[in-house]
This record gives sequence, structure tokens and C-alpha cells, in this order.
Amino acid sequence: MIVRFLLAALVAGLFVGVLMTPIQYAGVVPLILQAEEYESGSRGHEAAGADRGGLTESRQMPELFGGELVLVHDHDTAAGASSEAAGASPFFGRLLGTLSANIVAGGGFALILAAVSLLTGRAITWSNGVLWGLAGFATVGLAPALGLPPELPAMPAADLFARQVWWAAVVTLTAGALYLLVFRRELWTTLAAIVMLAVPHVVGAPHPLDLASPVPPTLAAEFAVISLATTAVFWVLLGLSVGFVMDRFGTRAA
Repeated sequence: MIVRFLLAALVAGLFVGVLMTPIQYAGVVPLILQAEEYESGSRGHEAAGADRGGLTESRQMPELFGGELVLVHDHDTAAGASSEAAGASPFFGRLLGTLSANIVAGGGFALILAAVSLLTGRAITWSNGVLWGLAGFATVGLAPALGLPPELPAMPAADLFARQVWWAAVVTLTAGALYLLVFRRELWTTLAAIVMLAVPHVVGAPHPLDLASPVPPTLAAEFAVISLATTAVFWVLLGLSVGFVMDRFGTRAA
């Protein structure tokens, strides 16, 4: 029964991952390409910039798609690993990388939703799938973006490990706070949830000392807004898709 339940969620996540790729290319990728034009240097540096652009897509996917586990990838390290493949075919390399990352994120986050559903004893259905999706977006998309908004290529970034630690703390505390607010109704749990939501933002996200960037602020702001909007679409579709397959397949006897 549990295997069927998780398999149904996985299929829904893979479907949403594929569906999100053209949506990303319609809204997010054009802004990344514009930002790459502001990167300057030798031909080799420009090629590395193209790699960073493709990885920025994937890096944002956990914001875009829920998980800063990808968002916090270091530009330079990742670019060096994929420069040869991207140089051979930048468009198809970017497309393949984006599609692969979306599929992995869709499947992974669908399994997480299913696991949370099992642990809490609250079923995900077509009727409440939007609420589950919005909860996922708030936890791994919106809350981390309040301190670490989506970034374009050539934008400054703080130390990788520090961002990873802060992101993990935000997601963990936000998830715990949502659980207390939704499933527990005591006064002390409400107060605890408020504290949990506030603490990481009071401490503050790590940022570089030098904030200089060739990317225009208006372009960076537009990218942050569209990235978060795309992330929200992803999570809503994921919640609906998982709810749909749960209604049809997930609760049937094996």
C-alpha cells in the first residue's frame, strides 16, 4: 500500500517536472540570457558565464522548485564541471540540464509531500492539493527568498556553506512552524510557531560584503518576482497532481 502510494506521488512529480520546463523557458530563461549579456571578459569567461546561466536556472529550481539544495550550488565550481558539454551545444545543454533538474525536483518534492502526508495522517486530495502546494511553496520557496532572493548570473553571493546552513535552518523552522499552526491549536504552539518563523530572519541571511554587480537592479528584481511566481506555479501544480493521483491510485489496494 505504501509503495503504491509513493509510486503514485512520484509519477505525479515527474509529470510536473516535465510540464514546468516550457514554463521556465517562457518566463525565467529570457531574463537569465539578458543577465549573461552583462558579463564581460574573454571568450572562455563568456562560455563559463553561459554555464553559470544554465546552473542558475537549476540553482533556482529549489526556489523555483522548492529546494535551495540546488539553489546554493556555487557558480564557479559547477561551471567548471559542465563547461565542455555546454560549449558544444549551449541551447540543448541548457535545455537538457533544466529538464533533468526539473524532473528530479518534481519527483523528489512529490515524495516529500507524500511522506509528510503519511506522517501526519492527513491525505492529499484533489480538493486540498492547492493548500499542500502552497505550504510547500511557503516552506522551501517563499521563506528562504525573504533572505536569499533568486539570483542572476554575475550577481554577488556569500559563502556557499553559510548559505546552505541558513537555508536549511529556514526550511526546517518554517516547516515546523506550519505544522504547529495547522495541526496544533494551543496558545503555546502558536507562540512557538511565530518565534520559529522569525528567528532565522532576525539573525539574517549571509550576504557578501561587496554588493557591486553589472546586472541592473530592475532586471534582478524582475527575475526574483518571476522566479517566485514560477515556483508558486510549480508547487500548486505539484499539490494538485499528487492529490489527483492519490484520489485515483494512491489509496487503492495493491
